Amino acid sequence: MDHVAQQIDAGASHFPPIDDFAFLSDCETTALVAPDGGVEWLCLPRMDSPSVFGAILDRDAGRFRIAPAGVHVPAARRYIPGTLVAETSWWTPGGWLVVTDALLIGPWHHEHERSHSHRRAPTDYDAAHVLLRVIRCVNGQVQVNVDCTPAFDYGRVPPQWSYSGDGYHEAVATASGVDQQLRLTTDLNIGFEATTATARTLLKEGQHRFVALSWSEHAPPTTLHEATDRLRWTCHHWQHWLDRGDFPDHRWRGYLQRSALTLKGLTFAPTGAVVAAATTSLPETPGGERNWDYRYTWVRDTAGTLWALNSLGFDWEANDFFRFVADVAEAEGGDLQLMYGVDGERVLAESTLDHLTGYEDARPVRVGNAAYSQRQHDVWGAMVRAIDLHTGPHHRVEDRLWRIVQTQVERALDHWREPDQGIWEVRSGPQHFTFSKVACWMAADAGARIAGVRGKDALSARWRAAAEEIRADVLANAVDERGVFTQHYDTKALDASVLLIPLVGFLPSTDERVRNTVLAIADELTVDDMVLRYRVDETEDGLSGDEGTFTICSFWLVSALVAIGELSRARTLCGKLLAASSSLQLYAEEIDPHSGRHLGNFPQAFTHLALINAVTAVIRAERAQTRGRVGSNYG
Repeated sequence: MDHVAQQIDAGASHFPPIDDFAFLSDCETTALVAPDGGVEWLCLPRMDSPSVFGAILDRDAGRFRIAPAGVHVPAARRYIPGTLVAETSWWTPGGWLVVTDALLIGPWHHEHERSHSHRRAPTDYDAAHVLLRVIRCVNGQVQVNVDCTPAFDYGRVPPQWSYSGDGYHEAVATASGVDQQLRLTTDLNIGFEATTATARTLLKEGQHRFVALSWSEHAPPTTLHEATDRLRWTCHHWQHWLDRGDFPDHRWRGYLQRSALTLKGLTFAPTGAVVAAATTSLPETPGGERNWDYRYTWVRDTAGTLWALNSLGFDWEANDFFRFVADVAEAEGGDLQLMYGVDGERVLAESTLDHLTGYEDARPVRVGNAAYSQRQHDVWGAMVRAIDLHTGPHHRVEDRLWRIVQTQVERALDHWREPDQGIWEVRSGPQHFTFSKVACWMAADAGARIAGVRGKDALSARWRAAAEEIRADVLANAVDERGVFTQHYDTKALDASVLLIPLVGFLPSTDERVRNTVLAIADELTVDDMVLRYRVDETEDGLSGDEGTFTICSFWLVSALVAIGELSRARTLCGKLLAASSSLQLYAEEIDPHSGRHLGNFPQAFTHLALINAVTAVIRAERAQTRGRVGSNYG
């Protein structure tokens, strides 16, 4: 090995880059597949359950790899168009191999009994509870290795493998004290090496094999023909779902479609909840402590997610989520906390998994999220505005949601004068955060419109007056001498959350203070054009270490630049952000602006919803500009 190769090898991480993972989903659980063919993240039976493959957080916490012998780097990777089914193509000196991975979806299972997990109305489809991996030699011949090494309970409990049939094609992994059981079904011959189920085969051109990992009473495919049929059904499911959307004929359409599929994949179908990301504790700071569990549903994030999906024509998901919220609100007497478990769990006790090394030694690894107990005033405004946008200006809000509107508006009016932890969930003392006040205004403003449609004129007038009072307070206390909105009332520091001021209608985009704020953030709160949440040396957030640029904030800047008429600058920034996506058009929470490396949990719902809003804003502005030129030529 030459000196340069030694240096590269010495500095190489044992962990794949976060943005090199492929994301799979069956809308009940999710999986991440590394570029070397290893499934390194799978939690069962739900998205927020303990992992059975957790190598993304510790190389000894379980993985399931299928790849050519002696080859780690694939030639290419892609999603089958319009799906969450991933294909990895491999070149070897002897031939070419393709591995296709999917979490299977099939027809509705529960024809003779009711589902134990679904609380939404049954549909025509259901998660099959099977991870299917189909192996195909397309040219020459390739030696293929299969190694399945689960580790239950976040890597704490090793499995015991045993055969479950007469031959070598079916095996079961169990563990003492663990309810979960894994079944491996394949047309290869399985053997056991300690905690690993393994298989080896030489595939020749045109030959196919399959390996199915299942974890429920529902039968996995048992033949190659059945496996390929069920894979095709899954592909068609995703493509038919995407066909419901309304996507513009534009060069950026593919990013909109991939973002929509990702948001759908982060939806927990049994309840309608949408998780913030598929993972826990992928670090915002390399080697640092900013590691959080995002496998829960934030009311604020989900409200924005569903508005983004709604703008593309996907209204079923919004209906399901609002029913989830109504269920939770009724159980709590109308109150809403800022986040919940995917089945509506209120208590999300936070703990650390000290036996795990963490991704590239970023510790602690956390499960649960203590932010559930924080007070964040933006939850009220996000919820009421989402209901307002979902129902539209001329539609009466149904009684169930109207009760939520009343409660959330009154909570906002009761508490808007108080400090809170803000949209970024700081773990220091509460402050009078500007956007939190704006969110309380959103609750009163949207609530007044909804009340007016319902004929509650006196209530509408009271809420309208309260909205004006909140706006006056913000304008008096949150604008500095430059005419720029600050992070909170007692600072001159900037904060990317105030980019939402023109986007939620708090002030018109023509207001000079809006323009000053957008341009100040673009010039002063960016690194290589990408936006920071805030500068950590100017904000006491209760944590140590730096962080990368927050991609959602950068997409907010795109939308805000469009709003103030800076279309050329918005288009340039949007193109840069889209180019910074992973090779599969996915995003983690942050991007290091110097290296392009993605940081934080992955894939991140909040980022993908902001992408949809930003790209849609640019496309609409481009088309309006084109219509204007045509009008000027022929008017």
